[in-house]
Amino acid sequence: MPLFRRRRSATPVPAPGPAPTALTPPSRRSTEELAAAEAHLSDFARSRLGVEAYIEPRTAVTDTTVVFVAASGEWTRRRVRSPQQAHALARALGIPAYDAGVVGYPQRMREWTRKRAEEDKRRLEGGTA
Repeated sequence: MPLFRRRRSATPVPAPGPAPTALTPPSRRSTEELAAAEAHLSDFARSRLGVEAYIEPRTAVTDTTVVFVAASGEWTRRRVRSPQQAHALARALGIPAYDAGVVGYPQRMREWTRKRAEEDKRRLEGGTA
C-alpha cells in the first residue's frame, strides 16, 4: 500500500478566500488615487514640451503603469487602470503612446536619471564635508 498516494476528486477544489467576481476591478487602487494619478500625468504633459507615453504591462508585482517622458528626459510614472485607459489618456492629451515592452525607453530618460543621481551625490558629499 503506497504511503503518499491519495485519491483526487473529479471536481476541482476552489481556492481559499473570497471568490473573484466580474465586478472585482483589476487594480487594487481606489478611484480617488487613480483620478489623482491621471491629473498628475495631465499636468505633467501640459507643462512640458515633447512628452511621450510609455505604457508598461501589468506584472505579478505591479499594476499597469504609464511613464511620461518629456523632451528634456524628465519623467514620471503612475499606475493606471488598464493599457486601454493609458492609450485613451495619451490620445486625449495629443501625445504619442508606445508599448515600453516593445520599443524600450528613450536614451534621454536614462541620461536625465543619471544626471540627477550625480547631482544628488554631489549635494550629499558637499553637505557632509
